[in-house]
Amino acid sequence: MTQTPQAWPAAPVHAQAQSDRHMLAACFLGPYGENDTLLEKLVVEFLRDHVHWRRNFHPEDPPAIPTSAAQHPQYQAFEARMRRELHQLSAALKQSVPFHSPRYIGHMASDLLLPGLAAQILTLPYNPNNVSEDAAPITVQLEVQVGLQLARMLGFVSDPSRPDCALGHLTSGGTLANYQALRLALALKAFPVAMLAAGVPDIDLPGDVSQAFNLAPSSAIELLERWRHWLSRQNKPDHQHWRTRVNAQRIEHLGMVSFFARHRDLRPPCVLAPITAHYSWSKGLKLIGLGREQLRLLPVNGMRLDPAALQEALERCECDGQPVLMTVAVLGSTEYGTIDPIDEVVVARERSSKHGLGFSVHVDAAWGGYLATLFRQRDGGLRPLQEIQQEYRDFPRPEVHAAFSALSQVDSVTIDPHKLGYLPYGTGAFICRDHRAVELLSEHADYVFREGGPDDYMTRYRQLGQFVPEGSKSGAAAAAVYVTHRVLPLDHAHFGLMPRQTVLAAEAFLVRAQRFAEEMATTIKACVPFHPDSNLVCLALNPSGNDDIARANSFVRNLHDQLRCDPQQPLQIKQFFASITTLQRTMIGDVEMHRILENLGVDPATMTDDTDADRLVILRHTLMNPYLLDHENGISYIDHYFDYLTLHLRQSTWLQHAE
Repeated sequence: MTQTPQAWPAAPVHAQAQSDRHMLAACFLGPYGENDTLLEKLVVEFLRDHVHWRRNFHPEDPPAIPTSAAQHPQYQAFEARMRRELHQLSAALKQSVPFHSPRYIGHMASDLLLPGLAAQILTLPYNPNNVSEDAAPITVQLEVQVGLQLARMLGFVSDPSRPDCALGHLTSGGTLANYQALRLALALKAFPVAMLAAGVPDIDLPGDVSQAFNLAPSSAIELLERWRHWLSRQNKPDHQHWRTRVNAQRIEHLGMVSFFARHRDLRPPCVLAPITAHYSWSKGLKLIGLGREQLRLLPVNGMRLDPAALQEALERCECDGQPVLMTVAVLGSTEYGTIDPIDEVVVARERSSKHGLGFSVHVDAAWGGYLATLFRQRDGGLRPLQEIQQEYRDFPRPEVHAAFSALSQVDSVTIDPHKLGYLPYGTGAFICRDHRAVELLSEHADYVFREGGPDDYMTRYRQLGQFVPEGSKSGAAAAAVYVTHRVLPLDHAHFGLMPRQTVLAAEAFLVRAQRFAEEMATTIKACVPFHPDSNLVCLALNPSGNDDIARANSFVRNLHDQLRCDPQQPLQIKQFFASITTLQRTMIGDVEMHRILENLGVDPATMTDDTDADRLVILRHTLMNPYLLDHENGISYIDHYFDYLTLHLRQSTWLQHAE
């Protein structure tokens, strides 16, 4: 039987907090479908508006479908089949994961923001393809604006009149955005080599191929700009000659094998990333042809990139003559919610650049990107640490604030609006700090893109398909993100209201986890293995008296069976939904692993290479739902979750057999 959450005493609410909650109340369809009338009104209104638009496109054209068609047997048979299949689909979807509920604290998914959901539904019947303004005259411009909105949130230059303005675009997800980062970094790294190989006159070029390949990204962009201006001053035959000559030397034309065969003194560049990096980096290096071997995974300290290890790796690369394509920092790891010291990575880039080892810095903020709204003033400025700390128990730690403040200095960023942006799937995003570099990715097709015309920022990127990996992309997704950012500007006073609620929930989770550990000490050993930097918290568990890691893992897997979506069972019998992950000694190191195991009473000697004994299985909680602390009803779903765990574990036959 479903249990009713117990009420908890509501604290006095200040006027501003009350106002914020009222605005938050309008943001989602709601756990109970509370805003169904609002969404229905919006959908019906804009469906009718769309039909009106169709009927007024050329009203002199007669209807192609006669009104009598609805009475024809074949029409009715088609409608019947369609209704039957849709009803079956609707029934099947009731076994979907209840992302909308505050009882769901599993993976990186939650309810959808109404502005984005409505905007996407509104735009879908128009079916714009955001590769060019010929196929999407409105939404392609909205996508470019989305890039500027996200750039402003990161602290990048977002004024299109500035030559160093940022550029962003949407992707299917973070994986493709990371791939775009690799493409751009490689193009920028190899372009100076092409200039040198082509023998372009009258431009100050690096002294040799090695220097050219190891230019800092900013220096490579300056060279690209000098090349563009030099070309613009040439007559048409010379312009075409030199453009063709340089293009023939570019890595995009030659391919990886021919490029490095021509420049035998160069080694393929490597990518440095923390061991917590997403698996998409391995996929991306395979896709661009560098190969998985070029991915160098660095040690972490507390599940955060170790700056000393990064510096050591860079010094080793410099000594060995090993070029570095990119260093990746993670802003919110997908398993532990931890944030790398981005400021330290930027410092390392500048230090290495002075020693002739240039590389790009990319931040994989697929998860934590929208937390940047908590750090932004309404005018786009950075909020002081002390001002932010007044709103929380201990967030953000100074190191976290320093990491977010350094975002404006990195070269590119991945963000997933379909994660902490609460938008439909298919809306990842790639943002680069300086749009001029993206020219190196351009691809021309006469039937899609037009040449010529003004060279201003907005005009250039109306032909967005020239620069992005996709050949087709949804304009409806761009509309969803754009409208959401307009309704909820990306600062702490607007969009930041949602991540603020989830960070507060994470802090409440930490407090309740400590109490749970104390109350259950005779039955269960429990600990939070790493202090979270965001709204993702893990919990490690082991039956008291057990010192074997395989038995501890079996226990947690058994518990997770009660906390996962099982399509063979009605959703309503599940009280809560959580996910699991693992801690591997090869990832976190012996010292950290021993610390955690000792807290749990597990003997590190029981770790072996055997199945389910080479790592520690832990619960993972993604606290995305902004109603986890339900102030309206005085309910803490976090308290209720731990109450459920307590009751379940005390009644567990697994524990009774273990005893």
